[in-house]
Amino acid sequence: MTKQPIVVSLILLFVVASAAWAADEKPASYYNDVRPIFQARCHGCHQPAKTGGEFVMTEFSQLLKGGESEEPAIVPGKPDESYLIEMVAPEDDVASMPPEGEPLSATELAVIRRWIEQGATDDTPASARKTYDADHPPVYKMAPVVTSLDFSPDGQLLAVSGYHEVLLHKADGSQLVGRLVGMSERIESAMFSPDGKRLAVTGGSPGRMGELQIWSVGRKKLELSLPVAYDTVYGASFSPDGKLIALGCPDNSMRIVDADTGEQVLFNGAHSDWVLDTTFSLKGTHLISVSRDRSMKLVEVATERFIDNITSITPGALQGGLQAVDRHPSQDQVLIGGADGVPKIYRIFREQARKIGDDFNLIRKFPKMPGRVFDVEFSADAARVVAGSSDQGQGYVQVFNAADGKSIAQMDGQGGGVFAVTFSPDGKQVASGGFDGKVRINDAATGKLIKSFVPVPVE
Repeated sequence: MTKQPIVVSLILLFVVASAAWAADEKPASYYNDVRPIFQARCHGCHQPAKTGGEFVMTEFSQLLKGGESEEPAIVPGKPDESYLIEMVAPEDDVASMPPEGEPLSATELAVIRRWIEQGATDDTPASARKTYDADHPPVYKMAPVVTSLDFSPDGQLLAVSGYHEVLLHKADGSQLVGRLVGMSERIESAMFSPDGKRLAVTGGSPGRMGELQIWSVGRKKLELSLPVAYDTVYGASFSPDGKLIALGCPDNSMRIVDADTGEQVLFNGAHSDWVLDTTFSLKGTHLISVSRDRSMKLVEVATERFIDNITSITPGALQGGLQAVDRHPSQDQVLIGGADGVPKIYRIFREQARKIGDDFNLIRKFPKMPGRVFDVEFSADAARVVAGSSDQGQGYVQVFNAADGKSIAQMDGQGGGVFAVTFSPDGKQVASGGFDGKVRINDAATGKLIKSFVPVPVE
């Protein structure tokens, strides 16, 4: 009787050891095992749009070749002769790459070494081999869904989301003047900095990675690429001084990074579902975020501390998730939209003690729009607000008077669901886009359609 537990333990030990041995010996897949490590830890600095050390790791042939070093990055079958291993393997707990953050873990290094030992073969599926860069931009058979629009502060440019890229058009839609092609398949937001010199882009590859891109608008060059989270990321916004960029993540967090260095300066996980949009308070001291969890939250930037739920916390008070938020240009108020189809203005900072059941911060509700509101924005003078919605495949864009909530105009010519709206800097026009892939520019006062165009070159 006393020997039986010992025998069972020995058998279990043998099974575990055998499983570990088998795991070590199984073929390492480049596409499934190695590529995700490179994607999360290396691609931000080694991609066609940003070739650190003249080394591109997103293209397999260039990955083997290496960069400015005369030594081959990867020698199939010989990890100890592969310069890549020398760069990423820590010596005295310090590795040359990645230059920022933690070095690769022992497990990650073991996977890469095993893959090289086994011949460093490329098992990427044919469907996933296509790569894009400035010299090889996407070729369109039809226009992709428009998920983001933003006018530059000087009113000269309109940034439009595409597939693997953001397209820069003249503000009147008359000419395509730039294509900012990056890693992310899906673009969720593209926002100009307050001075118009930079563009912050959020997106990613669904189910695989999120990415924040920071572009120089004048040079049309990628300054930073930061892999973030495990799925597409959302809601880029600049602080009022342009020094910080906030974004929302599918891991229920909101984050802020330094716009110059990419260093993360805030992480907060107060939400209980995906964070879909962000904005800063008037002085940049606080971050406001909205989420699928039906709440709008306030976080102090300096301390990363959750301060308050700006919206009511009463169960059932909010009928569905919140999709979009925009701050008043000159006051600490925010405009939101979401699943209930009702745009609302809230004050950011509470002026009296919270009571269960109150919605004290609410300032104004606007008339309900059909379906779900996907985007909202104040005009530059805050006299008007615009909201875009989708209901059963039809899109709607409505301009309201901010002071009393009355409808001013409904934008003509909308096709499929509308997912992006923005005022021109002078407030005289509204650009909108959505499911049918077209961008429409309407008169903000009358709703009359001025121009409609497909923002991507279609073969």
